[in-house]
Amino acid sequence: MASPGIEVELLGKGHSDLGEVAPEIKASERRTAVAIADLEWREMEGDDCEFRYGDGTNEAQDNDFPTVERSRLQEMLSLLGLEMYQVQKLSLQDSLQISFDSMKNWAPQVPKDLPWNFLRKLQALNADARNTTMVLDVLPDARPVEKESQMEEEIIYWDPADDLAADIYSFSELPTPDTPVNPLDLLCALLLSSDSFLQQEIALKMALCQFALPLVLPDSENHYHTFLLWAMRGIVRTWWSQPPRGVGSFREDSVVLSRAPTFAFVRMDVSSNSKSQLLNAVLSPGHRQWDCFWHRDLNLGTNAREISDGLVEISWFFPSGREDLDIFPEPVAFLNLRGDIGSHWLQFKLLTEISSAVFILTDNISKKEYKLLYSMKESTTKYYFILSPYRGKRNTNLRFLNKLIPVLKIDHSHVLVKVSSTDSDSFVKRIRAIVGNVLRAPCRRVSVEDMAHAARKLGLKVDEDCEECQKAKDRMERITRKIKDSDAYRRDELRLQGDPWRKAAQVEKEFCQLQWAVDPPEKHRAELRRRLLELRMQQNGHDPSLGVQEFISGISSPSLSEKQYFLRWMEWGLARVAQLRLRQPPETLLTLRPKHGGTTDLGEPLWPEPLGVEHFLREMGQFYEAESCLVEAGRLPAGQRRFAHFPGLASELLLTGLPLELIDGSTLSMPVRWVTGLLKELHVRLERRSRLVVLSTVGVPGTGKSTLLNTMFGLRFATGKSCSPRGAFMQLITVAEGFSQDLGCDHILVIDSGGLIGGALTSAGDRFELEASLATLLMGLSNVTVISLAETKDIPAAILHAFLRLEKTGHMPNYQFVYQNLHDVSVPGPRPRDKRQLLDPPGDLSRAAAQMEKQGDGFRALAGLAFCDPEKQHIWHIPGLWHGAPPMAAVSLAYSEAIFELKRCLLENIRNGLSNQNKNIQQLIELVRRL
Repeated sequence: MASPGIEVELLGKGHSDLGEVAPEIKASERRTAVAIADLEWREMEGDDCEFRYGDGTNEAQDNDFPTVERSRLQEMLSLLGLEMYQVQKLSLQDSLQISFDSMKNWAPQVPKDLPWNFLRKLQALNADARNTTMVLDVLPDARPVEKESQMEEEIIYWDPADDLAADIYSFSELPTPDTPVNPLDLLCALLLSSDSFLQQEIALKMALCQFALPLVLPDSENHYHTFLLWAMRGIVRTWWSQPPRGVGSFREDSVVLSRAPTFAFVRMDVSSNSKSQLLNAVLSPGHRQWDCFWHRDLNLGTNAREISDGLVEISWFFPSGREDLDIFPEPVAFLNLRGDIGSHWLQFKLLTEISSAVFILTDNISKKEYKLLYSMKESTTKYYFILSPYRGKRNTNLRFLNKLIPVLKIDHSHVLVKVSSTDSDSFVKRIRAIVGNVLRAPCRRVSVEDMAHAARKLGLKVDEDCEECQKAKDRMERITRKIKDSDAYRRDELRLQGDPWRKAAQVEKEFCQLQWAVDPPEKHRAELRRRLLELRMQQNGHDPSLGVQEFISGISSPSLSEKQYFLRWMEWGLARVAQLRLRQPPETLLTLRPKHGGTTDLGEPLWPEPLGVEHFLREMGQFYEAESCLVEAGRLPAGQRRFAHFPGLASELLLTGLPLELIDGSTLSMPVRWVTGLLKELHVRLERRSRLVVLSTVGVPGTGKSTLLNTMFGLRFATGKSCSPRGAFMQLITVAEGFSQDLGCDHILVIDSGGLIGGALTSAGDRFELEASLATLLMGLSNVTVISLAETKDIPAAILHAFLRLEKTGHMPNYQFVYQNLHDVSVPGPRPRDKRQLLDPPGDLSRAAAQMEKQGDGFRALAGLAFCDPEKQHIWHIPGLWHGAPPMAAVSLAYSEAIFELKRCLLENIRNGLSNQNKNIQQLIELVRRL
């Protein structure tokens, strides 16, 4: 039986000339579209065309276009100042250096400024990172922009030419220093110039900003496209499945591993409708549209792409568990191919193999397009056409659609017509309904890993397949496959931690307290020394387990890249182990652990501490601590040391950007020999560039301290209750050599206190004393301390206690009080009443802290302790992090801008010497020992 034909009512039927319809379409755009269509029609005349899946080009393309494309890529890289990074790639550490530009909200003046401006905005999670303004006619040295209204501005758009064919004459017009660069071209050029770890950071920050992510990166010079699997490895998303937030509905998983239905949107020939704009409407809940995919109708004008055609982008919808907000009941992936499928056949072939359905936007179905689609006759993917009548000839389109009925297994419901007069809301609802119907039926569900397997079969390069990455992955798997239960693994394989280290830390604490006693009994001192040596000899009697030995081999690799790959693989492998353990909503886990006697142990973490890289480094630190203690006591000859090189290995990790543990999260104590040994090795490696400023954050857990530091400096401190270790961690930031003399330091050591300090005075007992001691230690090491508060009155008593202790020593760092709004999207500027609350007479907590320090009525207002001039800006009001409702919320632009202003103020204080006396590493070592 013959298949029924398709009869679609096309608006504008009877118009054979494009110029007779659509007055909205500019004449130049009509000429461009017709010229492109005619050119491609002549090229595809005849029936002997051949598609080659290996590189995605046909014979004519191989002979004609590569030479032109090759020069265009090189010209673009040269224009952006990225040509030098094609052999030695731009690294993550290069992009994070503190320079003069870090203190200025400057606008780029020339194209070579664009990559750095984009990276700076992306690091700060700035929602406007893709909108780049280039300010022209300014002297080269006048980078700070003070009077932008008096300067000529050139606006650069991110993919404004989406879905329109470029003018064929533009092939001879490469960008010049005073013309805009398409931001998609900027992104592709930057990714092609970056190493794997910077690519990963770019993808992670783009995901936080809810930008569409690059999935297939085109290389127009070599026609050797790259599937970016590694770049997305670190992206973890949370969502709630329906019914709303019930038991078992909470999920947290890597976007690389979780499987979801996938829908691709592509353009065939020319389309009057923007597929990127349509995708944004489909993904946006309610009437608030978020421009996840950049499109041609944003801001002003259009700008042709030069090297980014062939780019495939991906974005996801994640449900919140609320029916009033959720567009779909489960996670759904959406793919967007930039450019025409005829010119990027390999990418289109990939999309048809991984998608549940493909939406094809076109104005015209011609003989060429029919041949393209006929070759997909074996595909099981569902196909939908979105047509516009402005260019198409009604009878021609219907004739080819009827031929495609048996080939693609479609009917009239698979053909949609959209014109400018069509109600956009109803059309978007129709697209969502189609997606919903596909979801309810059995459909293909794929992960990004599954997509990568399909890409390999088609001949695409996968970034993760390099030898160093695979060797590091194999080593990680040899370690993690033995971890069946985290607690048992810690007990059996990380033997120096747990009770031995906890007991040794307690003895060392008592021994340290005796140092300050007026007349300590010598007998007690000797007893403590004997107990400590016994515990250290017990630890030193063990050998590193096989897992620890494998870890040490991984971080000892002579290849820096393999070492970095290994550490990233270890982080994800261990996080995967923790996720399998925590397959329940966080509400059921946030309970205090009872002691055997039934009382609550305040020394235990509120969340089960996940096994992480820090536990392996902690084990190395205990081997070094035990051995060093015995050498100091004369119980072990220095020539028999086995672990003396461990601090050197750790210092190399610190230099590569890994956060290292400063205060042990299990015992809440500092392994002094290990930390000082690490700092000594760091001093040796930095040589003359060892001047330091120490910046720390303290405050109530859950107030966004780690997120603040990560946003401010591009750091990698763990965030979120389920993955944050309990201890305090430090990370090193390099100051550019050209700026270090002006700033007064060569590096900034940033310390994140994590969840060490509680939010209330629980008792006047050991717990409070411990918190006060830790706060005193962290603030005493610092030149600058950021105190993070959820409410202005919520100043932990332990921090007030530390103020009083440090005042006695004369060491008072520069304090910045940060009030973070954890709920609302925006908060007005500094409010005098909030500042007065800090200056008011001390409350109950303050008086309690003063009582412990025997200050009594002599306790002064906090302003007198924290800063001399209370009218200066020392109190910051940070707006809420999210704009919208998670998990589909983007980072608030107001949050990003407020964090940048705080960063600028901190660096200004350091440069002006308001951050107390800067230190070198040797001085920091002595301070660690004293405190």
